Amino acid sequence: MNGVTRTGWTAYGLAGLVIVIDQAVKAWILGLGLAVGETRPVAGPLQFTLVQNNGVSFGFLRADQDLARWGLVVFSVIVAAMIVWWARRTNRLLQAVGYGLVAGGALGNAIDRARFGSVVDFIDVQRIGFFPWVFNVADSAITVGVICLLLDSLRREPPEGFPSENPK
Repeated sequence: MNGVTRTGWTAYGLAGLVIVIDQAVKAWILGLGLAVGETRPVAGPLQFTLVQNNGVSFGFLRADQDLARWGLVVFSVIVAAMIVWWARRTNRLLQAVGYGLVAGGALGNAIDRARFGSVVDFIDVQRIGFFPWVFNVADSAITVGVICLLLDSLRREPPEGFPSENPK
């Protein structure tokens, strides 16, 4: 792409890495032969519980109809495309990391919806007592990416290309 900053390429590389890791781990989990709803203890509060998530993040807004499934795939791809577009010009590393994690996570879950009709969730830490959801690598990337973007937005100086509130 013409005009992509070095930091933009970092976002693209991170998005690709998230997709590869997410899909590889999901393939490994599916290869374990767990039945949907089956739980396998791992260590401490971590266990694997295979869940087919038809909803959005952490199972919210369950979408059992085929139209909703493909609507979520299209929505995820559009969101990722917008993030990739914004990332091309960023010069801020934290923003690039946020963009890469969110885009990669969105596309990782979109791949699941297109392939399986639902998202493969399996990371289960319910035994810690206050986090009742089962999630996956893509969900984690999206969550950490949003946190990075929020932290980046707290910077005192405006993003490059935006006018300052106090012009000199």
